[in-house]
Amino acid sequence: MTDDELPRAVIVAGPTASGKSALALALAERVGGTVINADSMQVYRELRILTARPAPQDEARVPHRLYGVRSAAEPADAAWFRTAALAAMAEARAAGRTPILCGGTGMWLDALVHGIAAIPPVPPTVRAAARALAAAIGVPALHARLAERDPATAARLTPGDTQRVIRAWEVLEATGEGLAAWWRRPAAPPAPWRFAHVKLDPPRAAVRAAIDARFLAMMAAGAFEEVRALAALGLDPALPAMRAHGVPPLLAAMRGDLPLEAAIARGQAMVRQYAKRQATWFRHHALAPPERTFAIDAWIGGNQQFSEKCMAGLFAFIDDFLLTRRTMAG
Repeated sequence: MTDDELPRAVIVAGPTASGKSALALALAERVGGTVINADSMQVYRELRILTARPAPQDEARVPHRLYGVRSAAEPADAAWFRTAALAAMAEARAAGRTPILCGGTGMWLDALVHGIAAIPPVPPTVRAAARALAAAIGVPALHARLAERDPATAARLTPGDTQRVIRAWEVLEATGEGLAAWWRRPAAPPAPWRFAHVKLDPPRAAVRAAIDARFLAMMAAGAFEEVRALAALGLDPALPAMRAHGVPPLLAAMRGDLPLEAAIARGQAMVRQYAKRQATWFRHHALAPPERTFAIDAWIGGNQQFSEKCMAGLFAFIDDFLLTRRTMAG
């Protein structure tokens, strides 16, 4: 099958609070699509509010897949996502619907589009030792050690990215090779799909304001109670869900270690820093060729409503992308 004959899928991706979910929903309603989650935290059922999952009424308007499908006790990674996303995409295609992948976890989308390395499982003892070392010396110091032994991987990570720095260290310790070396030899091939990327990249000031407002709205909607219920499960604090943006400071507030006002401010800051890293990642990684990428760099109003001109251009872009395949098939 040539590239032109491959089935079509659309990716709606960019930093958090840039309007991805609303845009994916609008596209799905226009083209008869299924929205498939590509956000690493929205897969956890216990974190609907704090991860800004689509509202139930939005999920009822078109099919949504891979939202809230994992327990917080079951960590999800890029390999799991790739398998689950391909299955959801095949299901959508069988139903005559267009898969619309929506999310901001760039490494997951990269694994789907370009393939993923078959990194051997890390023994629990090595994983525990890596976490203990990070706790003892701090993640920036662990990143410095990583840079000494595996500069290629360290260069792709920020010193404050706790999860990925620890992951890089444990893989290095367990296999003797760094993540960068494993990434150079993907075992799973690129997905047998033709992708178009709707790339959202609004001005940073607008994203920051949207993040702060949304976090306050989450608190009003019950985020504190949601985190309290998560804490009651007694899970390993190193699990991804326990490190979701906003969870650690709200847990600290519950313990009385941090005033709630300060916890909210810290949670907002965590999300803003994450959005900055996301924007940088998407600017330097291509999920589709330039001719199949539609960039949106602005929105109008505080509720992320895109201009009519922007939406008209986007719909024309998507219609052209999908029509090419339909014309060939017909």
